[in-house]
Amino acid sequence: MSTTMCQVMGFIVSALGFAGCIAATGMDMWSTQDLYDNPVTAVFQYQGLWRSCITQSSGLTECRPYFTILGLPAMFQAVRALMIVGIVLGAFGLLVALFSLKCLRIGNMEDSAKANMTLTAGIMNIVAGLCAICGVSVFANMLVTNFWMSTANMYQTGMMQTLQTRYTFGSALFVGWVAGGLALIGGIMMCIACRGLVPEETHYKAVSYKSAGYKSGTGYETKKVPVIETHTIKSDEGRRSYPSKYDYV
Repeated sequence: MSTTMCQVMGFIVSALGFAGCIAATGMDMWSTQDLYDNPVTAVFQYQGLWRSCITQSSGLTECRPYFTILGLPAMFQAVRALMIVGIVLGAFGLLVALFSLKCLRIGNMEDSAKANMTLTAGIMNIVAGLCAICGVSVFANMLVTNFWMSTANMYQTGMMQTLQTRYTFGSALFVGWVAGGLALIGGIMMCIACRGLVPEETHYKAVSYKSAGYKSGTGYETKKVPVIETHTIKSDEGRRSYPSKYDYV
């Protein structure tokens, strides 16, 4: 029961992480405008992986997609690739995990096959979570670097010379971190549940019967006497002993 519960909980947690990765990838608030020491508050800018948006004080929002791929920074494209790879791996991991659930019986699938499928799904979810965490962390590092470079340019001589737009962490970054952590935890739970799904090996000794004759009051009768076979016994000369023709019926 505990193995089934661990497997189901790992599947649910991984599904939540997968949904969070999709939501984070599609969100526009990966970076938001820093309003600290910014006298212009009538316009608020924020950017995502696929488009940049501007919200005015009147409530009007205008978004413009990125119409170029080669013109974007290499690290920005790497973040896109990591999030997409995480989503694809998460989708395949959930599909494999769905068919490997112990509470679902599909055909004559053995427990050993379900254990292997559960381990595969767990590894795929772990990799998907790591991709999401790495992608969000790389984007956050880019924001921190650009923020301090912009700040240094604004205060070169101790006083504000130029007004530059600085960006800080958006809500999508926190969603991505949480989603990657959930996918990672769900994959680990599936890998733990895999050990409980592996069938235990049974050890037994083979038993054969040989005929033994004895005399009774009514005549000569035979009965079968069990003999335990031992395939590892050797003679004194180091040779292997083989059963004779009288050891079996």
